[in-house]
Amino acid sequence: MQIALAPMEGLVDNILRDVLTQVGGIDWCVTEFIRVCDRLLPAATFDKLAPELRQGAQTAAGVPLRVQLLGSDPVCLAENAVLACELGAPVIDLNFGCPAKTVNKSRGGAVLLKEPELLHAILREVRRAVPAHIPVTAKMRLGFDSPDGALDCALALAEGGAEQLVVHARTKVDGYKPPAHWEWVAKVQDVVKVPVYANGEVWTLEDWRRCREVSGVEDIMLGRGLVSRPDLARQIAAERDGVDFVPMDWHSLLPLIRDFWGQARAQMTPRQAPGRLKQWVAMLTRTYPEAVALFTELRRETDCDRVAQLIGMPVSEAA
Repeated sequence: MQIALAPMEGLVDNILRDVLTQVGGIDWCVTEFIRVCDRLLPAATFDKLAPELRQGAQTAAGVPLRVQLLGSDPVCLAENAVLACELGAPVIDLNFGCPAKTVNKSRGGAVLLKEPELLHAILREVRRAVPAHIPVTAKMRLGFDSPDGALDCALALAEGGAEQLVVHARTKVDGYKPPAHWEWVAKVQDVVKVPVYANGEVWTLEDWRRCREVSGVEDIMLGRGLVSRPDLARQIAAERDGVDFVPMDWHSLLPLIRDFWGQARAQMTPRQAPGRLKQWVAMLTRTYPEAVALFTELRRETDCDRVAQLIGMPVSEAA
């Protein structure tokens, strides 16, 4: 059984990947998507979204990182996949699940689920170009506005060369609205011969148990649930391994918040950093009552020294 950290644009960047993988339980993670249009991207683009490539394509905790590409041109995707491999990517992942309107309008992400023939062509071209020892995987939703074509899309991806599929168990139109239709993950696994991961609406250990029962698959990818409960993967791994684990309390989480802030200050401008911290703390409010109080204090704060004080961090350490 594998537990993966989902790629989420504008949220799970290298800083949050670093912090969350420190907690444990995560077997691998994925970059935010790297958008491929009509040209070979410069190496700097990969370095910006996947700086872990400089350290063996893994986080500081030693968790492997996959590089995710998004686009619709098979040849251009293949060329960029080759470059990613040359830069150190151990796995190439392809995005067919992003529901963002701007992405779909430019013919990327979930809109391609309307064209299973194109999905197959993309996988075939990327698989042909990428060195044989480097796996190519894919993430998909159940469809654009209906799951009726989900099995055709899954087959197109698997037969095109995807060695693994992650199925976000909602359509593009569903967005992130509950429920996730885990029963469709079971249907996908029935028709493809490659491992299938379930993704969507797993916020708690109990959600994971129900997802496993309904989907029938062991492997899981966690997104917002893990961001809002940083030890969720650790809880699941502990149950999987039959060991005891005491969930993290707010006191245990605070050092991670301070670490996140320190890295944000080092990598972002004083104008950007507070917003990124607020974004994460806002998601933590789903799990921790203390996060509600902290977010209330942070909400309108833009001064970095004051932010550091609110999370109990000496200003000198946060500068």
